[in-house]
Amino acid sequence: MAAVGSAVDSEADSQQFMMPITIPLIFSFVVAQTVMENPDGPLAFWLSIFPLTSPIIMMVRIPFGVEIWELLLSMSLLILGFIGATWMAAKIYRTGILMYGKKVTYKELWKWLFYKG
Repeated sequence: MAAVGSAVDSEADSQQFMMPITIPLIFSFVVAQTVMENPDGPLAFWLSIFPLTSPIIMMVRIPFGVEIWELLLSMSLLILGFIGATWMAAKIYRTGILMYGKKVTYKELWKWLFYKG
């Protein structure tokens, strides 16, 4: 969210960048019913490991009994995902906060991630 906020000038511009952030969360809520029906299935396992869906899906699976190694793997990947997202947000913030008034695209954000300066 900080990366999106630093990359855009107005709320209207931020809407195009909010979709990739919210889709995994909405998808998690939609798939939660399927996970409750089969909490040990492959869909439930992989979604509970993937960092963008694991906070919701793992919470759905825990009451049905989850092995400790799955829980630790999910938490570890979530922490690594947090660190990676923070690193990316910092790179975008460093460049984006100085680009006031410029229209931002996904291509431009990609350049900012790998900007050396």
